[in-house]
Amino acid sequence: MISFNYELDFKLDNEEDFSSWISRVISSENKKEGDLNYVFCDDEYLLEINRQYLDHDYYTDIISFDYSVGNELHGDLFISIDRVKENASDFEVSFDEELKRVIIHGILHYAGYKDKSVDDELLMRQKEDEKIKMFHVEH
Repeated sequence: MISFNYELDFKLDNEEDFSSWISRVISSENKKEGDLNYVFCDDEYLLEINRQYLDHDYYTDIISFDYSVGNELHGDLFISIDRVKENASDFEVSFDEELKRVIIHGILHYAGYKDKSVDDELLMRQKEDEKIKMFHVEH
C-alpha cells in the first residue's frame, strides 16, 4: 500500500495517479508492492532526520529507509519540497518533473539500483527518465 503524508503546506493534486504510477514502476522492475510511506516535508524537517539517523549535517532532497523483504518493497521515503523546488530551478526542469524524479528515485534504490559510482549514477538517471515517461502511459 502506498500512502502520502504531509508535514507542510503541500499536497499532491492527484494521489491516485501517483500511486498507480509507482505501482506500475514497481511491477516493471519485477518487484512486489509492500507498504510504502511517503512523507513530504521541508528542508528543516529532513535536515533533522539526516542529522539524527544518518549523522549527516546537510540538506538533501530525499532520505529513504528501506525495509524491503526479498522482492517485496517496503519503506519510508521523506522528500523535501524545498529541495525539489530548488533542484528544479537549478536543473532547469519543471517542479513536476523533478518531484517525479525524486519520488521514483527511492523506489529504484529499493529495487536495487545504486548511485555512488559514476556508472551507477548514469544507470540511475537512465532508469529515472524511463520511469518518469511511464507516468503518462494511459491505464
